[in-house]
Formats: sequence, C-alpha cells, structure tokens
Amino acid sequence: MHVYRVTKYDPADRNGAGHYVGPEDVYSDHGAVEEAYLASVAAFAEETGITHLTIREPEVTGFVNFGVEPPIDGHGLAGLFPPDLTGYHDGAQVPISVALELVRAMLRDNGAWCRLEAEDQFFVHVGYDQYVYVGSALPCPHAVALTHQRGLFAEPINQSPYDPQLDEDDSARRRPADDAFWAELNALLSRQGAVLLEEGYLSNASRWHRITLDGVAPIRSRLTPRARLLIWPDLSTNVDAALASLPNDSLVEIVWQNPQGHITSLTADEAEYPALSAILAEAHAVLILSCYEDERTPLMAAVMPDPDGVLRARWMP
Repeated sequence: MHVYRVTKYDPADRNGAGHYVGPEDVYSDHGAVEEAYLASVAAFAEETGITHLTIREPEVTGFVNFGVEPPIDGHGLAGLFPPDLTGYHDGAQVPISVALELVRAMLRDNGAWCRLEAEDQFFVHVGYDQYVYVGSALPCPHAVALTHQRGLFAEPINQSPYDPQLDEDDSARRRPADDAFWAELNALLSRQGAVLLEEGYLSNASRWHRITLDGVAPIRSRLTPRARLLIWPDLSTNVDAALASLPNDSLVEIVWQNPQGHITSLTADEAEYPALSAILAEAHAVLILSCYEDERTPLMAAVMPDPDGVLRARWMP
C-alpha cells in the first residue's frame, strides 16, 4: 500500500523529533481547510477507482472523550443514518459521499469514529488533531498534486498508526456466536431461567435484552451484524439491596428495567451515588456491573459472524 499522511501542517515546521511546532492549531475550521481535506480523500478514492468503503470498528462518544472539540448530539451521524443508527455497524458498506461525511464528523470530533476501508485497495483513517491517513494500492500522483494545490500536505509514510495490524492480536480469544454458542446459551437458560444479553452494536454503545429459553430465536434474528455479545446474570428485583451494595470509590454501570420492560444503563461513580435512588425510583429490576475490565467477567462472550459463518469482526467481545 502507498500510505500518505494528509495534514494542514507544513513539514518544514516540524522539530527534530517530528513534532509540529508551527502556527496551525488543532481544530477544524469547518470551512475551506476542512473542504480541502475532503477533496483530498475524494481524489485518492477516485484515482484508486473506489466508489464504496466499508465501515470498520465504528464507535460513538463514550464516558470519556479525548477530542479537542466537544461531541455533539447524534455524534455527527444525523442525516447519514436513522436515529437508531441502523446501517452504522462493522462491515456496512457506504458510498464515498457518506464516507466523506464520516470523515467530516471525525475531523470535527463530533463523536463518531471508524476506520474506512476497501480491502487490500484503499483506506482512510482519521486521527487526532486533524491528521488523516490515506492508503491506496496505487501511488495516486494526481491526488497528491491536488492535495498540495489545496494547501495541504500529503507526506508518504510507511504505515498508518491506525493500521489494524498494529492492534493486539486477540484472534485466538474471539469466539464466534455460532450454533455451538447458542446451544450453550440454551443450556445455561435451562438451568437459570433468564439472563441478560448485552448487544454491543458499536464501541461505547449497547442494547440490552432479557432473554428466556423461548426468546432466544427472535432476539438472535434481529441482532446487529458483527455485534459483540456478552451474557450476564439476570436482573435483581431487589433494587434497594443492589443500591446498598454499591462499592466505595468505584465506577459502575447500572443496568435497569423500567415498569414497561425497557432495559437501559447508566454509568456512575461514588459522587453520583446519592442521586441514584431518585433516578431509579421506578426501576423494576437492576444489575450492577463494574466498569473495570479485570472485574467485569460475563458468563459467556462471543462476536456475531457474517452470514457465511466467517468471523470477520476484529474487535473483542
């Protein structure tokens, strides 16, 4: 792959360590410079012959945000996808026009982030501080020239820092949600009666399902492609006891069900504990989960494979 770092930062203004020390700031101008970025990405895609890109590892704003601009309602996805974000998932293909709007949202720190790829042909990765990385199977001299004409810089580099090959290889730990997984879940339900299924349809976003043995098939049929599935113990109807057992000095996720049966969650630390009784006044049942990875162990975990049975999602459940 021919990889370029596309930025508004003049390489002449970098110090010996490669850090930019010039006058440009790290914000999107939401104007001409931003449009130059989008035109550059479009030119690289056109010269490569790419008309659609695949969304990989999509996410929305989480509990912690590292962007320099505050995220916005809708994560920058309003108008691109329905309010429930149907169509924004790992493996979804979008036309270049939508891909460019995703790049715009990432440049603005709106909240959405993803890798955009055409396998072995092309990719676009957006990093912090207005850094964009474009890779093509072709050298794309015309796109490089256009980038420079628009006042940006396209610097050849060896590899994008967001190359998925640089991620920790957890492939041996990724279990597909195949027939064996669902058979094991059925056996668990036969013993326990009901469990919670957390459907991680995006990074930092989950849907919750309370399932019994006769409800497995309907829920399985409508899960998001390539979703991460975590199985947790059933909710407790003793809400007061659950709140009384909250750990001190800890960050927890509280999963709760309202009288209408809808299940949602919220994240809270010890400073927010006093307000929880009022927030959960109408909760019918609740489950307390630690937000710390080494304390957060589900009963089962898997990732949805594609319809052909192949597990292509790269993230961990």
